[in-house]
Amino acid sequence: MKIFAWIVLGVIIFIIVALVYYLVVGAVIFKFTFAKRGKNSRLSKKNIDKQIKDFGVDLCWWDEVKMQTVSIENREKMKLVGHFFDNNSDKTVVVLHGYGGTYLEMQPYCKFFKTKNFNILAVDNRAHGESEGKCIGFGWYDRLDILDWLEFLNRKKTNQKIVLFGVSMGATAVCSACGEKLPSNVVCAISDCAFANGEKEIKQVVAKNFKIGKGFIKHFTSFLKRIHAFDISQVDAIKQVKDTKIPILFIHGSSDDFVPVQNLYDLYNATPEGLRDKLVVEDAGHCQSYVKAGVMYERKINTFFAKYTKL
Repeated sequence: MKIFAWIVLGVIIFIIVALVYYLVVGAVIFKFTFAKRGKNSRLSKKNIDKQIKDFGVDLCWWDEVKMQTVSIENREKMKLVGHFFDNNSDKTVVVLHGYGGTYLEMQPYCKFFKTKNFNILAVDNRAHGESEGKCIGFGWYDRLDILDWLEFLNRKKTNQKIVLFGVSMGATAVCSACGEKLPSNVVCAISDCAFANGEKEIKQVVAKNFKIGKGFIKHFTSFLKRIHAFDISQVDAIKQVKDTKIPILFIHGSSDDFVPVQNLYDLYNATPEGLRDKLVVEDAGHCQSYVKAGVMYERKINTFFAKYTKL
């Protein structure tokens, strides 16, 4: 009888320890990968410092162009914040930043679109910057936020042509949005270093940052699904671009070790012929194609516009 009691006690202790391990380890990884990143977060500041170093970013530029702070309530009742510049134009670009960042780091791209006479809507993605949200959308839920922003733009300005532009996670959001029913005035999309599949990317990111094996990653994805109702396996930009009705320009650095360039080829090959174009920038790392290619990067966008949109 005593032996049976000890066995039962051992099983109970094992279950308690396993549950604590499941919750604690999952919560720690979640905090460092999916939890909200405010505008003063360490990662956001790191991203800005990198932009200042690589692009010579001058943050005062945002004040000089007199961006108007705007906000919407998305379909999940979250307040999302964006920054709008009215260039008195009939064409508008929606600009989405990457993982852990804010609209501020998108200055080089916004400056380019300003010279192209675009109105600019640079947004803080959900759970980033000033936008609400407890769990980063990883590009998947952000695709629906894009639809809400498009509705806002079409209420704000009539008779405009709209371009979607995103970098890294923002690019995945753009690609994913292309598989949804977009307003007829959305004419094209530009994706710079998007990841094609959320589950594959999170395995790479978590393994790289936490030096852990596949078993731990499987444990974390299970935690994410059960505790935060986020199934990372749903994040499939390849499936989305198959259904695109607008042309997409894919850009990627050949030396990207965070989101390997194979992601570009997977997305490009899944996109219908006649609605796809690509630029691979040699020796460019993650989010480094513009700083590396410069004029070639801009020229590619210009020829893409001329070929597909006449912008």
